Amino acid sequence: MRILLRAPTSPDEVEPATVVLDRRLLAGNTGNLVFLHASHRLLARPDVEITVDRLRIEPDDADVINATYDCYVVPFADAFRPTYEAKLIRWTELIRRLRIPVVILSVGARSTDDYDLAPMKPLDSTVRRFVAAALDHGPSIGVRGEFTDHYLRYLGFRDVEVIGCPSMFVHGPVLDVVKRGLRLDDRDPIAINASYGLPEMGRVVERASARYPNLVYVAQDADEVRWLVRGGRSRMDPPPGFPDAPEHRLVTAGRVRAFTHPVPWIRYLARQSFVFGTRIHGNITGLIAGTPSFVLSHDSRTLELARYHEIPHLPLAEAGQDADPQTLYERADYTALNAGHGARWSAFTSFLARHGLSTVDVGGLSSPLADEAVDLGPAVIDGASGVAINRRRNSFRGRVRRRLRRSPLRRLAGVVERESGAPSAGNSQASR
Repeated sequence: MRILLRAPTSPDEVEPATVVLDRRLLAGNTGNLVFLHASHRLLARPDVEITVDRLRIEPDDADVINATYDCYVVPFADAFRPTYEAKLIRWTELIRRLRIPVVILSVGARSTDDYDLAPMKPLDSTVRRFVAAALDHGPSIGVRGEFTDHYLRYLGFRDVEVIGCPSMFVHGPVLDVVKRGLRLDDRDPIAINASYGLPEMGRVVERASARYPNLVYVAQDADEVRWLVRGGRSRMDPPPGFPDAPEHRLVTAGRVRAFTHPVPWIRYLARQSFVFGTRIHGNITGLIAGTPSFVLSHDSRTLELARYHEIPHLPLAEAGQDADPQTLYERADYTALNAGHGARWSAFTSFLARHGLSTVDVGGLSSPLADEAVDLGPAVIDGASGVAINRRRNSFRGRVRRRLRRSPLRRLAGVVERESGAPSAGNSQASR
């Protein structure tokens, strides 16, 4: 079988961060890479050839896709949201032109954490056309959780299956998350993830990082990766408390990380004692690493996945700005998550079977990337190293500028400019 998969890269591609940024391979947020990677890994059977589409949505590609592939598998995040509407319209046009099966491998809707349908109203007609097109190419549509299921049924669809997120199934039917002690020690390694759009999380990051000296902030936004790698400041103007530039105290102290590939991220979180925050895939990555993780839910997309997979969670509004890792750790219970995982795996694989797909013989993260010979270093961004690199880069640029100013050619150019009456760059009114 030849599968075309929605994804920016294949699992065996490990590019330097500069290349990832230049080619826009982050899919907006590194958390998206986790479920896209998992989808590839789960479907990569010996009798299957998978090609990634590089996130291209071009209706005019339909004829080539029809002639080349047997199936188009499309994993989504919260695609039912206003900022994605233009792309949904293009997806609908592309799907309508296809003659091969299309599998919507989990999609979500974004609303408030009280599951209000009112914010979805402007999207109703667009989503209705998209889902209708998808159901013309398959027996059902897979959704992330209860809210998206409710929304699509409200729109009149019945062939909807709740299957959660593919990322939770990278280890197959077994998931075993166990606390490593009754309490967290102040010096335990902890990872926090946070969303720029939530001002209260700035306070959580600030307080927790002050109390726990080995707490590390894991950045996920493409904007964060950009300034960690290239210097400058965040373009997103985060609230106080968030790392926002290479000079931030958490960055200079080596307490910020980012990962442009899921495997080193999973391996890193496996060494932590606890993971928490508002990023749903930041916490799912902790769970599939076997590390106790806790979701601070704040909207329908985080809440419905936490509820479906029975991930320990608490509304951010209830936890407040003083949310403390120790309190969340003590509150967390992973009994239901572990015990119910087998049934959720069965629902996921049954969905695939109805679409003519099956999974690999799952061996966790076994893949070419499990080979220690594969260099995963380029996919790991250490904030402190980024600061050093940027300092060296800026120092080099400064040396070049100073040498140019002192060079005979520069002095000669200045004489020529003065004699010709043309303003030099250093003496122009604009430069002052």
